Amino acid sequence: MTRFQRLGRTCALLFISAGCSAPSFHGVVLEPAERAPELGLTDSSGERFDIGEQKGRVVLVFFGYTHCPDVCPTTLVDWKRAADSLGKNATNVRFVFVSVDPERDTPALTQRYVARFSPSFLGLTGTRPQIDALMAAWRVASYRDGVPGDTSAGYTISHPSQVFVVDGAGQLRLLHRAGLTPAQISADIRALL
Repeated sequence: MTRFQRLGRTCALLFISAGCSAPSFHGVVLEPAERAPELGLTDSSGERFDIGEQKGRVVLVFFGYTHCPDVCPTTLVDWKRAADSLGKNATNVRFVFVSVDPERDTPALTQRYVARFSPSFLGLTGTRPQIDALMAAWRVASYRDGVPGDTSAGYTISHPSQVFVVDGAGQLRLLHRAGLTPAQISADIRALL
């Protein structure tokens, strides 16, 4: 093989490998990807939601609460816009909102809240012990703001603002920070589909 043939072959391999490169994501890539923890909560109709049963679907998971004044409704609006831009591919995505405020958010209330943004969104919550165990498994924390012992219903909750993105094989692949645009969210979902 001549020097020019080797050079040509090397250039061809570089060209081919450049076209087959890994997708560029807008979210934070989790390397190495790891199996997503289960959610194991029942929805408002009594059906248990398991990430392991979502084979082939991308699952976005957000921990919030229905009385949230800012990041929760903003995230759900962005999800709605991202889902709309996905068109028919949106059927291969599960948008899951988990309430960290089971004292006020029942499964029915949580589902009604997310359905205001899209009827395809899933709202989940559970008992306080279930939510605490779930947050520990997902390595997130939340706490009630205000004065200790305050029993008023007007409290707020500090909670994570990121969205966990699980691929179709059940692997936790990305973290979406607050502030990603719907176009960036849908681009990451498309890359995982």
